[in-house]
Amino acid sequence: MSSAPLPPEALDDWLTALADRLQLNSEDVPVGGLLDVARDVAHNVARPAAPLSTFLIGLAAAKNGGTTADIEAACATATELALAWTPGTR
Repeated sequence: MSSAPLPPEALDDWLTALADRLQLNSEDVPVGGLLDVARDVAHNVARPAAPLSTFLIGLAAAKNGGTTADIEAACATATELALAWTPGTR
C-alpha cells in the first residue's frame, strides 16, 4: 500500500477504476460538486466531517433515486448547512 498522495491528474483514473469496481458509472459522479462540498465542510465544520459528509450525500442521493440531480441536490443541501454552520446548531 502506497502512502504517496494521489496526484491531481490521476484523479480521473482512480474514480473510474473505483466506480467500475463498485459497478457504478463514473460519468454520473459530479466530482466538482462533491469536492466543493468537502472543501466547505472541512473549512466550516471540521476536516474529518468532509468524507463523512460526502458519504451521507451518497446515501441521500441513492435513497432519493440515485440520479446526478439527486447527488447535486444533496450537495446543495450540505453546502448550505456547512456555510451556515455554527457549533451546536442542527
